[in-house]
Amino acid sequence: MYSEDRQPASALDQAASVFAAVRPRLFGIAYRMLGVSAEAEDIVQEVWVRWQSTDRAAVSDPPAFLATVATRLAINVAQSARRRRETYVGPWLPEPVDTGTSPEAGAERGEELELAVLFLLERLSPTERAAYVLRESFDYPYGEIACILRVSEANARQVVSRARKHIAAERRNPVSSAEHRRLLEAFVAAAQEGDLAALEELFAADVVSYADGGGAVRGASRIPVAGRERVAKVVVAYAPRLWPGTTTEWVEVNGRPGVLILHDENVIALVTASASAQGIDQLMWVMNPAKLASISPAPGR
Repeated sequence: MYSEDRQPASALDQAASVFAAVRPRLFGIAYRMLGVSAEAEDIVQEVWVRWQSTDRAAVSDPPAFLATVATRLAINVAQSARRRRETYVGPWLPEPVDTGTSPEAGAERGEELELAVLFLLERLSPTERAAYVLRESFDYPYGEIACILRVSEANARQVVSRARKHIAAERRNPVSSAEHRRLLEAFVAAAQEGDLAALEELFAADVVSYADGGGAVRGASRIPVAGRERVAKVVVAYAPRLWPGTTTEWVEVNGRPGVLILHDENVIALVTASASAQGIDQLMWVMNPAKLASISPAPGR
């Protein structure tokens, strides 16, 4: 499972046991901060390498130590990722994780795991993101957040408060999971039929549609489309190229319902949404093949 070193087997086994117990949380912190599973896995592996070379006898609280290392590494990666995403082709969306089949991906999950929230977290600074994730997703005390971020406790409280305000200002109260699925089912049916009126009824007035093709998918819009009428018209116009010859399959991604679109049993897109009492306010089309690799249709699940 992890790389070996030359330590006595008993010491390494004990280190591995401690690490395995906290591993889901380390992945959860890194994934929420970065929005990419592979980058989160790289963080987890790097934490393991550092844990092996640490004087573990001097560590009084191993889970806190490991979470600190993971968070600081994720902050560094987030800083470089922001620069890389400035050259990303088209809208960038977080990479979805299949929480229906992967307990680790959804470890201690809350609403902060949803794609819509991860998308908003990208607008925060890496430090704000870390503080928000540690507090809102994992309920870390402010004193511990302060130690991890190397700031005063008063500063940690301010950073969390600032991050909360940013998220709250951008996000409406979400609907229940059942209502979310009902709206998404109605959207897929209307989209397949090219029913403009039905689509407009489902959308909030200021709905925005994001299509993440990463420059690898022909037809994926390279700019967000906003507004009820414009989004409905784009969905209808794109329908003849997207839906014929395809099948759909429901999945749970990031704790919310999503729809896989398959052609010849190959996943070509994942569509999910965020919704409030006003209707669907965000459509998210994940079409970049690299981001769909970990989401499998039923036979391989």
